Amino acid sequence: MPTLRALPADDPVSHELLTLYFARRAEGFPGGGYRTVFPDPAAFEEPNGVFLVLFDDAGEAIGCGGIRRIADGPMGVRYELKHLFVRPEARGSGGGRLLVTELEERARAFGAAELVLDTHHSLEAAGSLYARSGFTAIEPYNDNQNATRWYGKAL
Repeated sequence: MPTLRALPADDPVSHELLTLYFARRAEGFPGGGYRTVFPDPAAFEEPNGVFLVLFDDAGEAIGCGGIRRIADGPMGVRYELKHLFVRPEARGSGGGRLLVTELEERARAFGAAELVLDTHHSLEAAGSLYARSGFTAIEPYNDNQNATRWYGKAL
């Protein structure tokens, strides 16, 4: 059974997963020009955020994701889902869903009224996961040059 553990975003395990995530995004980004920005670890410290790492049964780190508090939105306290990633060889195992569900619960526990995210339309599997998790399209809430779609979910 996969397990989740909160780790600092700059922990070596987290950093390795983020490096792989950014490399995969850059190589698959339409037209090139993907902008890599490693997150500020302080943004993912409780109660303003958390960064989770997903481990498989053998104890290997196979995925990650985080939430961070951003400016309040129309519903009130707003957190943003960031850097959701599952290693390609572990996809389809339910790890992405496990990460989203736990991060949503953590956002609720921190007092969030809404959870938002941005993504790129080329990430079809991610878009499907977000839709199945109850996220719906919203107006852009940031100017992320890597994003083409924005989603939100009332908590």
